[in-house]
Amino acid sequence: MSAIDVKPCDGVGAEVLGADLSGDLTNSEFATLRDAFSEYGVIFFRDQTLSPEQHIAFARRWGDINVNRFFKPVDGYPQIAEVRKEPDQTANIGGGWHTDHSYDVEPAMGSILVARDVPEKGGDTMFANMYAAYDALSDGLKETLNNLKAVHSSRHIFGDESVAYTKDSDIGNRLGNSDAATQDAVHPVIITHPLSGRKALYVNMAFTLRFDGWTAEESKPLLDYLYTHACAPQFTTTFKWKPGSIAFWDNRATWHYAINDYHGQRRLMHRITIEGCALH
Repeated sequence: MSAIDVKPCDGVGAEVLGADLSGDLTNSEFATLRDAFSEYGVIFFRDQTLSPEQHIAFARRWGDINVNRFFKPVDGYPQIAEVRKEPDQTANIGGGWHTDHSYDVEPAMGSILVARDVPEKGGDTMFANMYAAYDALSDGLKETLNNLKAVHSSRHIFGDESVAYTKDSDIGNRLGNSDAATQDAVHPVIITHPLSGRKALYVNMAFTLRFDGWTAEESKPLLDYLYTHACAPQFTTTFKWKPGSIAFWDNRATWHYAINDYHGQRRLMHRITIEGCALH
């Protein structure tokens, strides 16, 4: 029997106790983690000591690794993307509600973020529950949204004309390959999650442009309503990073937001993203 204990958090997610991710998990232990990931959308671990090789090995247990197009990789490990902010930098990566890779035709399943260097204070990450956000909608709005698809894109975030490169921002020197930001995708606004079978809201304010067949102007009022609704306090939790902390989130069931409140301090995280599938 697995000694792993799963403790749900308020709002979204669960903390997993008793798992050593640096070793070979038994099939029973892995099944416990998989069930928790499917049910809670994000799982948190504390006091882990993972080498880059062990980080990669744990990720591969879940699926193929997506080598990030835009983030700078860790030296010698192209599978691992750096999420870095130095003390002299002001902008952070991920400083707004979003879900990773929704611009891909087959969006990433999830991302495993390992804390390497955390500030003494601040630098937390918020997560929001897209299962609960869907469940709380009225029956009438659910019916409307079930018939809609939305257009997502990477161009305005990572492309040559993106905010990172055109405004007074120091993010650009931590990103690259802007000419590869050519991804556009259309996904259902309400998806049936491929692991849990539950309905989830699948739009996000970073990468969603408009509803398919609608103009951006027509789409904006309803999208803005959904964005405000989905990050209501009852759907969210805040994860406080410590040395050895790991968060593994499901991009189909959650949003996340890296809080930029630690100016003058260093924050370095290692992220591996795992390939997903088409959404329906």
